[in-house]
Amino acid sequence: MDNTEKDIRNNDYNSSKEEQILISVTGQDRPGLTAQITNILANYDATVLDIGQADIHATLSLGILIRIDDRSSGQVMKELLFKANELGVNIGFSPITDEEYEDWVNRQGKNRYILTVIGRSLSARDIAGAAKIVAAQGLNIDSIIRLTGRPSIMHPERNVRACIEFSLRGNPEDRQRMQAELMQLSQGMGIDFSFQRDDMYRRMRRLICFDMDSTLIQTECIDELAERAGVGDKVRAITERAMRGEIDFKESFTERVALLKGLDVSVMQDIAEHLPITEGVPRLMTVLKRCGYKIAILSGGFTYFGEYLQRKFGIDYVYANELEIGEDGKLTGHYVGDIVDGKRKAELLKLIAQVEKVNLAQTIAVGDGANDLPMITEAGLGIAFHAKPRVQAGARQSINSLGLDGVLYFLGFKDSYIEEPKQMETKG
Repeated sequence: MDNTEKDIRNNDYNSSKEEQILISVTGQDRPGLTAQITNILANYDATVLDIGQADIHATLSLGILIRIDDRSSGQVMKELLFKANELGVNIGFSPITDEEYEDWVNRQGKNRYILTVIGRSLSARDIAGAAKIVAAQGLNIDSIIRLTGRPSIMHPERNVRACIEFSLRGNPEDRQRMQAELMQLSQGMGIDFSFQRDDMYRRMRRLICFDMDSTLIQTECIDELAERAGVGDKVRAITERAMRGEIDFKESFTERVALLKGLDVSVMQDIAEHLPITEGVPRLMTVLKRCGYKIAILSGGFTYFGEYLQRKFGIDYVYANELEIGEDGKLTGHYVGDIVDGKRKAELLKLIAQVEKVNLAQTIAVGDGANDLPMITEAGLGIAFHAKPRVQAGARQSINSLGLDGVLYFLGFKDSYIEEPKQMETKG
């Protein structure tokens, strides 16, 4: 080789540069497919700038953005085409300029949000409605994943929940308006939404506080006691007015307790043993305890029933109201200590968080009544559960379509995560 030829080859080497190529693979999925594709890239020392893969009904969609020496890119694409033909999949290549790549990288610095959509089932109309609201706010959908198991067509009763999670990037132009539109869509479609900033606090919730009556249980304990005392109609009327926020909780509580005077305390045990537990509570409590959450009941109801649930589900804290019992074993019509009202619930949430050394942003509050609004708005994640209209209007998240275990999807749990420990125990 003469000096002229050497100079030409050296110039070719020195003038080489790297380029970006987006590789898109679609087709029937099979074990080892991704490994075989990436092995070709490894042979040419390609740098993977981004990669994503989804599998829907055994159909693969794989995207890989690589940076590679432009002298090797042609051969890489050639080998990948042969491999795709061998594997029976489709493959495509798109060049990405340095400017396009940098613009994409710069957009990654924008805020991220998670929009969770839940319901008994989800239709194309439901998803289209949510996507339309997102687009109108200037948010981009980066990915969509399903948190619930796939529904069975032959046995639809086996999966009664549907949940998908949108990963969004950007900043909503009018978050308040967006919340209102999601709420309107929720009421019209029979589905529920949660819109949360995707930060470390969302991924590290540690304390969850529940209202008890009409949240953990499908009744108001004071109404149950009133029925036994023969004053059910009077107490229910006061309860409804209080839960709608029409009258002061302390005033209504005092009036209702007074009507229980003379009731034998033995009826409380019978009521406790027959409490109608809300759908999803056992599943929710099992998962929360398994994952190390601290759980509290903050209730305007009564300690007796809260402590019964505490023993049943391993709840860590119970704060409720104490009924005074006379020496004759009957209720006196009075209560002991301070009333746990809305203000007190918010104070207790902050106190427990402080004791447990949990940032307030890591807390969750769930309730249905007007007296739950202070803790719902104080918590990092506040959820109105089958709540009164006023409460739903004041909460950013609500659940009306599912049982209480719908909370798990707002926390990002997938059914596959939840069921895995049970399967492992069974196998063991």
